[in-house]
Amino acid sequence: MLPKKLLIIEDDKSILQVLENVLGFNNFKVIGINRTDDIIETINKYKPDLILTDYLLPGMNGGKICQLIKSNAKTYHLPVILISAYHELAISLGSFGFDAFIPKPFDINKLVTTINKLLNTN
Repeated sequence: MLPKKLLIIEDDKSILQVLENVLGFNNFKVIGINRTDDIIETINKYKPDLILTDYLLPGMNGGKICQLIKSNAKTYHLPVILISAYHELAISLGSFGFDAFIPKPFDINKLVTTINKLLNTN
């Protein structure tokens, strides 16, 4: 079985590196980017099975990215996990339609479990 593809949008290079390493070790194919100006084009390019996005990003924030994914007929089915160190702020601004929220600093085991649950894999 082919590994599931994860698109990670995170502008902190050290966090992105940790996520790429840990999730790669857990048999996911990881595509890491630090921003996107057109999420639908990015999804069409990489064809991920799940998207993990930070909330605070340069340009478009993770909440807006999630809203665009969930409002598009071709991408609404994709699971989106929003991560943020400012979890009170992100939650207070609305759900944005994300499938899961993980506060930073996050527990890697919880993150992997959440990803597997959303992808229905073990």
